[in-house]
Amino acid sequence: MLNSMVCRYADFSKDWYKAKESELRIREIYRGHSATEVDFVGRKFWEWCAIAQALDERSMLQPGRHGLGFAVGTEPLASFFASRGCRVLTTDLDPKQSDTGWIERNEHAACLQAVYHPQLLGREQFDALVEFQYADMRTLAGLSGTYDFIWSSCALEHLGTLKAGLDFVLASSRLLKPGGLAVHTTEFNVRSDTETIEAGPNVIYRRRDILALSELLGRHGLKLVSPNFDCGDHRFDIDYDTPPYFSSGKPHIKLEIDGEICTSYLLIVEKLESVEVPESSVLEKLRGFLPRLF
Repeated sequence: MLNSMVCRYADFSKDWYKAKESELRIREIYRGHSATEVDFVGRKFWEWCAIAQALDERSMLQPGRHGLGFAVGTEPLASFFASRGCRVLTTDLDPKQSDTGWIERNEHAACLQAVYHPQLLGREQFDALVEFQYADMRTLAGLSGTYDFIWSSCALEHLGTLKAGLDFVLASSRLLKPGGLAVHTTEFNVRSDTETIEAGPNVIYRRRDILALSELLGRHGLKLVSPNFDCGDHRFDIDYDTPPYFSSGKPHIKLEIDGEICTSYLLIVEKLESVEVPESSVLEKLRGFLPRLF
């Protein structure tokens, strides 16, 4: 099974990745993407495949399961999960609150149609299983009920601060059923465990932050599954992409963001069967706790 881990070039040749890339129809749906020039090796595709694989191998992608996606944009995951028979609630930020850049790059979902991919399932099945509503990851207002699994793909680093993203991981876990699974990807600093971008539109988590999250989750009946920090040693793990991205001819795996070198990190969080996480007041109860962990 996959563990919490760093995106590495070696993963793209592994059986699990090749199987999920095929099942998600990535080469068909994104045939016009810049990654076609590097054989579809790109960290965003890795994120989607890793999220789907982590859920699939833990028996979450089957009829009767109920999932919740955050900041889904136009990603194919909701359509894929529905093709497996899962009921899915997809969410994204209200366009009035969203960054115009996300909208202009077609990376924001304003309605249900944005998350439908006909290459993965028919419209009738999609409409029967997938719903959409606006939701703010910083407050989770308007969300209720419980889910077998939740997910987000490189979204929590856009909440303003390192702490805000970790608050989201913990607070959103209250929406999981006991025994449920949360799978998120986020930015990971591969060069430094001290310096990083701590606040702004795109923060970058360090090893120390991931370990602090693991400790925090453990205090609330949750488990971060076996965090691994091996960043890979292939030349494509070392020779990082620089702005303007996708123009250097290098696979987009490691990249420079404002002077820091980062890539994607997969967070797999299990909610234990016997311990409940605090309700929506969790954020208030944790004020002052997270800073002590850093």
